[in-house]
Amino acid sequence: MAGGGFGPGPGNGEAKEYPGNLTPHVIVTCVVAAMGGLIFGYDIGISGGVTSMDSFLEKFFPSVYRKEKADKSTNQYCKFDSVPLTLFTSSLYLAALASSIVAGTVTRKLGRKLSMLLGGLLFCAGALVNGFAYAVWMLILGRLLLGAGIGFANQSVPLYLSEMAPYKYRGALNIGFQLSITIGILAANVLNYGFAKIEGGWGWRLSLGGAMVPALIITVGSLVLPETPNSLIERGQQDKARAELRKIRGVSDVEEEFTDLVAASDASQKVEHPWRNLLQRKYRPHLTMAVLIPFFQQFTGINVIMFYAPVLFKTIGFGASASLMSAVVTGTVNVVATMVSIYGVDRWGRRFLFLQGGTQMLICQIAVSICIGLKFGVEGNPGQLPKWYASVVVTFICIYVAGFAWSWGPLGWLVPSEIFPLEIRSAAQSLNVAVNMIFTFIVAQVFLTMLCHMKFGLFLFFAFFVVVMTVFVYLFLPETKNVPIEEMAMVWKKHWFWSRFVSEDDFPNGSLEINLQKV
Repeated sequence: MAGGGFGPGPGNGEAKEYPGNLTPHVIVTCVVAAMGGLIFGYDIGISGGVTSMDSFLEKFFPSVYRKEKADKSTNQYCKFDSVPLTLFTSSLYLAALASSIVAGTVTRKLGRKLSMLLGGLLFCAGALVNGFAYAVWMLILGRLLLGAGIGFANQSVPLYLSEMAPYKYRGALNIGFQLSITIGILAANVLNYGFAKIEGGWGWRLSLGGAMVPALIITVGSLVLPETPNSLIERGQQDKARAELRKIRGVSDVEEEFTDLVAASDASQKVEHPWRNLLQRKYRPHLTMAVLIPFFQQFTGINVIMFYAPVLFKTIGFGASASLMSAVVTGTVNVVATMVSIYGVDRWGRRFLFLQGGTQMLICQIAVSICIGLKFGVEGNPGQLPKWYASVVVTFICIYVAGFAWSWGPLGWLVPSEIFPLEIRSAAQSLNVAVNMIFTFIVAQVFLTMLCHMKFGLFLFFAFFVVVMTVFVYLFLPETKNVPIEEMAMVWKKHWFWSRFVSEDDFPNGSLEINLQKV
């Protein structure tokens, strides 16, 4: 269905075709930049494993340790219900929220590279403080520094990848960021499993301090990476931008793309208040996606699995070692399934992966809820799960993780980073990260309390949001594959719903030849 008719959003678009190849230079550049996701992933994976280690709990959260070990009358669902314990995990995301706002200005005025550098340095400092912590306040301080680093990295890396990649490969290269997140999670799970076996119970220090490794990778990487042509043009370095564009495209004829980049930059320079301009009518679709996509991404319930996988598995009856190993299994599935997204995102499109992944997650959440409900009921009868039953639960959780890993995981970062016009790009990406961090914090902070009160129904709670977000994508998200980033305005002009907010006069530089068809 073309034009602004009725029905679900449009699909694949064919716009201007800029010359260019997938050069070794751009591949290496994007791989190095994507490693910024390691710090986010490592933190997500490490916190749940550390908080399930007895030596860590005994030192910093003795009341939780006593409740887990001594109080046999405690409902199995409530053994880890502790506000200070969840604050250890969630405090990071408050700092990430604050730093993402600052990062928007830094990224716009000083470049994408500097934001990545600051992210790596702050994360490195947080890892040091946590590794040497001897009191809860040091843990919280370290988490706040880690969060500040994540705010800068998550703001700048997806933008960097979207701006450097040729439009035909933008999806696959941008998902390198999510792949790095999943690799970071898996590495953290493996290290937790190994460090938990160290005699003397100090392995948690190695787990927390090990965050320095991914921090150093992105710090050094940011020093050697080139700046994006968009950012160079934005800061008045047009000759350097043209030379860099030729290098990353592998051809000498880049004038058409360069001219469009300059035109977009000139328009953005006239915007004095990008934050205020986000409220303009013509940016209504962009604002909606910047808020709802990260909101929905967190309310898939994925971070319940990733933050608290070992704690969750211990809650439903796994032993300590088995719970850490189960987290390694889900982390491995996460990495492999993300590679599926890299392969398919520019072939099958964003909408297909969103819709298929949402359906798969919904089925698995209902199945996990039934499995846990049948075993533990409302009273949370303690005890070890039979091996075959545990295998069924882990299988459904793995299938759920796979559905997220090739849909809402990578696309939750890719789609917002590619749809924003340059004049609001940094501000809108900051808003995207901020909303993501707000709801990451909320989910991390209240999950264990919700588990205590909602029991197995918690999975049905998240399943409800999966239904809502899948319907939202079907109706309101247009397909953006194979559309150059500076031509993205036309997907809104041709959408059945958003065309009422966006007119031809709002984005005159957009290609008028684009032909949008329903997927």
